[in-house]
This record gives sequence, structure tokens and C-alpha cells, in this order.
Amino acid sequence: MDIPKIDDYDKKILKIIQEDASISNKDLAKMINLAPSSCLLRVKGLEKSGLIKRRVTVLNERLLGYNITAFLRVELKLINQDSINEFLAYTLNYPQILECYMITGGGLFLMKIIAKDLDDYRDFVVNKLTAINNVGNVETSIVVGIEKDTGFIPIQETF
Repeated sequence: MDIPKIDDYDKKILKIIQEDASISNKDLAKMINLAPSSCLLRVKGLEKSGLIKRRVTVLNERLLGYNITAFLRVELKLINQDSINEFLAYTLNYPQILECYMITGGGLFLMKIIAKDLDDYRDFVVNKLTAINNVGNVETSIVVGIEKDTGFIPIQETF
């Protein structure tokens, strides 16, 4: 994958919108000393290049009643292209799965899930996840404290 060429203005834009994706183009342009039209063209270019995947609002899951965050290592009984694709298709049906990664080491997939409480977590694992054809072992680590959660990608001074 080719890394798009960016300059100091682009770096400033990327740093700022990581912190506040809802910033107006006018305010962003003012912060980096560019005309609003030039700033907008740069943002659109960063989106088109793929450097900006999407802009989101991060919600507070605890205030929405999701008190459990857990990471699950999931093993499949049979590993081939069809079984992996089938498993991944099923995961799209469960909004409590926030992230799903194919990994090395123990398990084949690592998932980040949320649940309202332990009963909700148990229902998800027992009645949904392990009900998926071909799911073998599931190992869970429940988060007891979030020590860092930025989601920010460091923007190098020299890119």
C-alpha cells in the first residue's frame, strides 16, 4: 500500500480532527491559517486518499448502561476460508461486538465486546457466540479498568 504524501498542513488537520471530528471547516481553517476553501479541499483529499477512514462520535458506553467490556479469544473447530467467512458474516449480526481481529497466537479471533452486565455477557457467549456453527473454545478477559483510551494515531513530524 502506497503511503500518501502529506505536508505540514495535512498533519495539522489530521491531529486536530482526531481530537474533534465535529470541528467546523471554518474553525479548522482558522486554526491552521488556511483559507476555508483550501482547508476543505485538503480534508476532502485526505478522505479520498484513505488517510481519513471516517469521522465518528465516541459514546460513553457506561452512561448507556454497558457496564462490562470484555476481550474474547475465539477458536474455530475447522479453519478454512469458508468457515472463516461464515464466522465473520455471523459477527456482523451482533452490535455488541465492537471490534473483531484475526490474530496470531492462541485463538484465531480477538473480539472486543460490551454487555450491560454479567447476565447479558453470559447470554451473548452461551446463546449467541457459541451457537455459531464451528465456534470452538472461547476465552474471556473482562476489563476491570481502562487506563488509556485515546484512539489517536500518532502523526509523525516527518512523514
